[in-house]
Amino acid sequence: MLSIHLHQLQIHAFHGLYEEEKVLGNDFVMDISVDYHPASLPVKEIGETIDYVSLYELVQKHMKKATPLLETVISNIALDILAQFSLSEQVNISIRKLHPPIAQFQGATGVSLSIHRKDLPS
Repeated sequence: MLSIHLHQLQIHAFHGLYEEEKVLGNDFVMDISVDYHPASLPVKEIGETIDYVSLYELVQKHMKKATPLLETVISNIALDILAQFSLSEQVNISIRKLHPPIAQFQGATGVSLSIHRKDLPS
């Protein structure tokens, strides 16, 4: 199994339930891994792997769509990865909201998802 990783992606976006989040936005940090079995090793051509530039562009597209729940955001990203990258077998994704609008809260909130192609409904 080979994995493509995007680590510590830092994106400002407008996800959240509260009006201030929809106006001011928030800073998010994401980690994404996509696992696949290459047809052969070593991998020598970009067509034999998952292009991390295309993967990053897919993530940016989803992060530009203001969405109330982070669970929805990462589910949509993971499902889109499996749909757009036929080599992909499993997606592991996590997202952290660095400045959640919670009084006297210090830290970050977040969600994560691990989904395998075989677990998708037919």
